[in-house]
Amino acid sequence: MKEFNHKVVLITGSHHGIGLKTKEMFLEEGAIVCGIDVSPGEYFQGDVSDQQVLEAFVNKVITDYGHIDIIVNNATPIMKGIDDCSYETFMQALAIGVGAPFYLVKLSLPYLGTGASIINISSSRDRMSQSQTESYSAAKGGIAALTHAMANSLRGKARVNSVSPGWIDTHGRTYSGPDATQQLVGRVGEPADIANMILYLASDKASFITGENICIDGGMTKQMIYHDDQGWEYHG
Repeated sequence: MKEFNHKVVLITGSHHGIGLKTKEMFLEEGAIVCGIDVSPGEYFQGDVSDQQVLEAFVNKVITDYGHIDIIVNNATPIMKGIDDCSYETFMQALAIGVGAPFYLVKLSLPYLGTGASIINISSSRDRMSQSQTESYSAAKGGIAALTHAMANSLRGKARVNSVSPGWIDTHGRTYSGPDATQQLVGRVGEPADIANMILYLASDKASFITGENICIDGGMTKQMIYHDDQGWEYHG
């Protein structure tokens, strides 16, 4: 029997990259996947930052299937910096990255099945940054904190964890040279690297894990980087 046979899985941002690979892998394991994305062709098309869209999405899922087992909050907020990010754009990023996961889980609470699992997709930028990335970094830091808060509130009802990807190529490119060798594992990440962890956290194998944030970044955040050390140079 397939591991997620007949489990109802909600995935936001399911049309591309990590969301698409996660959807494919859940389907291979027998799950019923209800994806929502702004792109056409998914189970439900819509903008997750819109309250009414989320309400309609959950209503459709419950009408169709009656319960929810797994939620993957994956929709990606825009990355803009303090120099050119408007107030409206910043708040939109927070709505996609933090508000939508909160409200989707809140709407789903009455329908969660036994052993439910929620996986939030954060980023290694929840702990480190580049300049001019404030909207994205704030949203990803917010969802990491939301994860451990929800894990406490939902104790006994659902496990809640987050995954923080590093550099994940979502366009099928091959990287060589410094782009690859700067990673401790010698390559850039792929969507399957994250999807594999999502499926593990959703499974009974992870039944003793909740409130955790797991960083999958090829070891990049474990390196101390100083000018003129191990070939690193600063040209700022």
